[in-house]
Amino acid sequence: MGRELHSLGMMVIDAVMLAIIPFIAFFLRFESFFAGNYFNNLVQCLPVIVIVELIMLYVFRVYRRLWRYAGVDELLAIITAFLTSGLILYIMDAIFMVMEPRSIHLLNTSLAIAAVSGMRFIVRMVQNRHKQVPQEIVKVLIVGAGNIGAAIVREIRAYCNEQKKIVGFIDDEPKKRKQFLNGIPVIGNRDDIDRIVKEQGVQEIIIAIPSASGVVVREIVRICRETKCDIRIVPSIREVMDGRVTMRQLRNVDLNDLLGREAVKLDTTLMSACLKNKRVLVTGAGGSIGSEICRQVAKLSPSELILLGKSENNIYEIEQEMKRTHPHVHIKPVIADVGNEKRMNDVFTENRPQVVFHAAAHKHVPLMEDHPVEAVRNNIFGTKYVAETSVKFGVERFVMISTDKAVNPTSVMGASKRAAEMVVCSMNGKGTTKFAAVRFGNVLGSRGSVVPLFRRQIARGGPITITDPEMVRYFMTIPEAAQLVLQAGAMAQGGEVFVLDMGKPVKIYDLACGLIKLTGLKPHEDIKIEFSGLRPGEKLYEELLSDDEGQSSTKHEKIFVANLKANDEKKLLAGLAELRKDGTPEEIINRIANLVPTYQRKNIGSTTNIKQDVTEVASSLEDDKCYDKVIPSTNS
Repeated sequence: MGRELHSLGMMVIDAVMLAIIPFIAFFLRFESFFAGNYFNNLVQCLPVIVIVELIMLYVFRVYRRLWRYAGVDELLAIITAFLTSGLILYIMDAIFMVMEPRSIHLLNTSLAIAAVSGMRFIVRMVQNRHKQVPQEIVKVLIVGAGNIGAAIVREIRAYCNEQKKIVGFIDDEPKKRKQFLNGIPVIGNRDDIDRIVKEQGVQEIIIAIPSASGVVVREIVRICRETKCDIRIVPSIREVMDGRVTMRQLRNVDLNDLLGREAVKLDTTLMSACLKNKRVLVTGAGGSIGSEICRQVAKLSPSELILLGKSENNIYEIEQEMKRTHPHVHIKPVIADVGNEKRMNDVFTENRPQVVFHAAAHKHVPLMEDHPVEAVRNNIFGTKYVAETSVKFGVERFVMISTDKAVNPTSVMGASKRAAEMVVCSMNGKGTTKFAAVRFGNVLGSRGSVVPLFRRQIARGGPITITDPEMVRYFMTIPEAAQLVLQAGAMAQGGEVFVLDMGKPVKIYDLACGLIKLTGLKPHEDIKIEFSGLRPGEKLYEELLSDDEGQSSTKHEKIFVANLKANDEKKLLAGLAELRKDGTPEEIINRIANLVPTYQRKNIGSTTNIKQDVTEVASSLEDDKCYDKVIPSTNS
């Protein structure tokens, strides 16, 4: 009721103004109110003029807008309403031969637009002025004087104008220097951030460059962190396209930003041709990689997405998510163990998948050292059963998820995954199925990643435990890994082991320091870091290729094909037959070693061949002197 009364009051005020404006227009045109019959005609037509203009204002919903937040859209609505009413009145004038001068119509329309819009913006100013002003206003600096930066200004003015004050923009383009965007000046480039923060008393920095490269974002984040300001960042284009966030959302800087991974360019046409309207089976669908593969596959409109896994809770969660986010795709959950050959045959008989992504595997290195029988059963024979069943039922494509730990393995887990690669490659040509494996390193945020462990340790107040100060790993994000798996699968011709470009390796120690500082704490002061020593089967560093493998390029800049030696199929079958037999853990490990010649049961302790690359990336996560100097952290 209050809203209707407010609209009625505005309409009455408009009617009064619109009844006066034609006389002002008349006086400006003739400089007198005595201009023959023109004045009498105006008096007679006045009710029609006012009614037509009020109707157009109503039609264009001018009375249904919140003028406290008035902006360009509201102004355009007023302009459109009066241009339309002016055209209608001009046509009526011509039809009924009133013969008012054309300039009267133009003046009346212009004055009406100015009066009605001006009155609205006065209302906005008065209402905003009477809001309760907080005692302290946060001063904000925006990095990026582009479309997104302009959108951030509008959002702050609309919703946070009484809490935040924008002091200016930062942009590296020289031509933007000293220019204004939405009334806010561009006051410097990235090199000026520290000085401007100190001079202006900036408390918050918003990074509004979602399309910038990872290297640029990483450098700007590093500069901003040194100011001790709160840092917020607009989501990357990749996050927006993935549907995880919207352009309006700001989030804290995270490790993905610090690692500076570039957005993946995908051939969605090729991927869609392989998956659209197909029945797709994902094993290990409840895991970190498996669930993300499900998300990416669902975007390409398969006719059915079959979610297979042993954990009923994990499968239930991904099933509910898929039904909520992709209601157009038929989702079918299946609780099954890939290590059960008969069960796999039953699943394929019932569902007839056309594409299989095999992500089910045991991945925990120390646990598999203690339970080699499970690594063999799940990783090797689970892969064999799913692959053989795929051939039997004429699956079009089979893509297995492998790991960098399969290269020169020093662990049971790594050796079992290398054996699984050998199984997959040997299956190619046995039928019409195109087999491929995709090999990559660690993914940030996966359940087996160090990042969730570090977060839990920080939440408990420390210490963070790292096996060795020199340990390094390759990292990529979960969505990036899943997208590249789909891309490699679409490119497969049969028998390939694809290797993903993981960028440069990152020192785990520096990753831990960066994560501590992102929580607003200081390494070694607020959170201790302890070194526990290498665990059984662990390496100081991982490789994506062995020395004798080499690689070949593909059409995708981040996907390569490992040049592997052909497997001796007789030896492979004999080795698998031996692994089927019962035995002690030591006997099982020896049989794995006989099957995988590159398996070395020892820890590798040298990183000299990659130290140069490690230093380059590590310096972006932490100061080069992180061992003996702690840089103050931000609160972002």
